[in-house]
Amino acid sequence: MTDDAAVTADAQGLEGVLDAVGPRLKEIRRQRGATLAQVSEATGISVSTLSRLESGGRRPTLELLLRLARAHQLPLDELVGAPVTGDPRVHMRPLHRHGMTIVPLTRRPGGIQAFKFIIPARNPAGEPTPQVHEGYEWLYVLSGRLRLVLGEHDVILTPGEVAEFDTRVPHWFGNPGPQAAEILSLFGPQGERAHVRTRPRRSREGEGRSREVEE
Repeated sequence: MTDDAAVTADAQGLEGVLDAVGPRLKEIRRQRGATLAQVSEATGISVSTLSRLESGGRRPTLELLLRLARAHQLPLDELVGAPVTGDPRVHMRPLHRHGMTIVPLTRRPGGIQAFKFIIPARNPAGEPTPQVHEGYEWLYVLSGRLRLVLGEHDVILTPGEVAEFDTRVPHWFGNPGPQAAEILSLFGPQGERAHVRTRPRRSREGEGRSREVEE
């Protein structure tokens, strides 16, 4: 397949995923026995916007999908019914950097960009090598463990935990665990911050954790 054909196939695959989001959101809501008003109350998204999303009258944005994913307690890729990672014929083309697989989740230029990182066990090897660059990053651990070195901080993040930081602070992350880690990353190249809640309310059983790391 030529590069142009591959790009066309990727675009067609993305369009197919976006076209299917509305019916999928409606199906998930009905499976949970929730009304549009209840989902609106849980997400802060208006009933009219939710109705247009479900009917296909409005294209979903990452911000809206993140709110819905939290409300339905589903991973983002499961919420939108994204194809299985690794099939280049239908999935957005993954990138491979430093032993990691990076799947772009947004196509539009500028603004906040979303990526899914798949990091093999105990990768990379050796001592951390912090880097700096312009921007602001938000990381959410989907599975596995993530070691984040940020300035003087050296922390381990586990599933459900979040870190956000200015990328002008020296930083590095890798996977110290015995299994692959999956990470959702939101990156603002001009320093934009994602407007998401990083400290969810704790349940009575003490469930739900988050961590914000800042200098």
